[in-house]
Amino acid sequence: MRELEALVGLVLAAVMLAAVARRVGAPYPAFLALGGAILAFVPGAPSFTVPPELALALFVAPILLDAAYDASPRDLKDNWAPVIGLVVFAVGLTTIAVAWVTHSLMPAIPWAAAITLGAVVAPPDAAAATAVLRQLRPPHRILTILEGESLLNDASALLIYRLAVGAVAANSFSIGAVAPTFLFAVVGSVVAGPALAWLSRRLTERVQHVPTAIILQFVITLGVWIVADRIGLSGVLTMVCYAIAVARTAPERIPARIRIPSYAVWETVVFVLNVLAFVFIGLQLRPILETLEPAARGQYFVVAGIILVTVIVVRITWHMSFNAVIRWRDRRFGFHPARQTLLRPSVSSGLIISWSGMRGIVTLAAALALPAGFPFRNLIVFTAFAVVLGTLVLQGLTLKPLLLALDLRDDDPVGQEVSAARERALRAALAEFERDRSPIAEAVRQEFTAHLGAADADPDEGEARRFAHSDIHRRAIEGARHAVLGMRESDEIGDDAFHQLEEELDWIEMAGGGREDTDLKG
Repeated sequence: MRELEALVGLVLAAVMLAAVARRVGAPYPAFLALGGAILAFVPGAPSFTVPPELALALFVAPILLDAAYDASPRDLKDNWAPVIGLVVFAVGLTTIAVAWVTHSLMPAIPWAAAITLGAVVAPPDAAAATAVLRQLRPPHRILTILEGESLLNDASALLIYRLAVGAVAANSFSIGAVAPTFLFAVVGSVVAGPALAWLSRRLTERVQHVPTAIILQFVITLGVWIVADRIGLSGVLTMVCYAIAVARTAPERIPARIRIPSYAVWETVVFVLNVLAFVFIGLQLRPILETLEPAARGQYFVVAGIILVTVIVVRITWHMSFNAVIRWRDRRFGFHPARQTLLRPSVSSGLIISWSGMRGIVTLAAALALPAGFPFRNLIVFTAFAVVLGTLVLQGLTLKPLLLALDLRDDDPVGQEVSAARERALRAALAEFERDRSPIAEAVRQEFTAHLGAADADPDEGEARRFAHSDIHRRAIEGARHAVLGMRESDEIGDDAFHQLEEELDWIEMAGGGREDTDLKG
């Protein structure tokens, strides 16, 4: 029971830290990292461990699917050059630089283990950056690049990680030997992801029971990772391809009554997994530090600090150099975006992207996933957490002031597309019963017009109309709820009738714009 009490207390503390982070406009992983670091020095803190073979599947698979589900292939295609640059070259250069620095500082560490450390700390977690940036409405191009990077750099880094771990196990490394495995993992993952998405769609398309549907989503997510791992594919790349394929078909086949609670459950699970990852790795730091001699402990701190500086400097150097080349190309040959709403690259946008290299849960999970007997595992785990903590605190807490100082803005292309989609959706909806002049049809016509805005209205008028409708709708719902609550208090109705009416009023509230105050799926 003590372990359960401790775990409940830790989760509650994490919820409070996240609330404080939201209040000050900081990424909540930064506060979780600080909490995890504090745990390392708390006497008598509980001991929780995760089997290494479960760490990546448990922590990375659900979080990766949640992020990949929202990815926009169109926007990624528009920004393919900076995304590929960060995913391939920034990750590769960071891995090489960290391996070289580690081996220079500690010659006793095998090269394969040094490369493993480089791959562990190479992939940034853009979720922390976008959590800060979305509040400030930066140019959409920046968000697209960071989100695309966070999806695909995990695949490139973890492929290197897997090859390096395998080289340690085999006590040898050869480019000729690993190249076929690498190509098979990449090509096979790109093919397997959509194939598994098609299979899962066939298996779940008739499921209408909400709890069953949500449970199947998690079972299939972990199943996709397990299948990919068993046949030698990249779990990360397979998951990304699977999620993007599912996202293209899910909106037309999953009803709202399943989709809305699914989004809420997934958001909660992702938060809890972030909490547990920081807690577990924080608890692993204490025994590491306790077993070290003072001199070795000091060496660990020096190595971790230098590697922290290395990962920050490599990212800035790479992306600002790339940014300079792109700006030179635009000046030389002209700026010809795929769509007119795309923002031209600038020094300011390059600085924001360069400074958004916070590490997160993938780095933590990869460190946790190392087997117990892995060479210099304690150093890798310690350094991984130090890099996560350092980047989240140093960059995460200064990203907002930097963006405010640079004052980067665009013409809100997403808002323009939302307005166009509202107008198209309203016309299509009203066309379905254009000749029906019954009172019911008129009520539905007014309802859709209030939600989506009149097709001939300007944006400000449409927004004012929707606000007025939401306000009246909210007051009506509150009145109805108070009436039903009063009937239950006076025993005019029992709880069975009350809960049935409560559910009906909940759906009416959601239909009236209740989602505006939520954060379902970003």
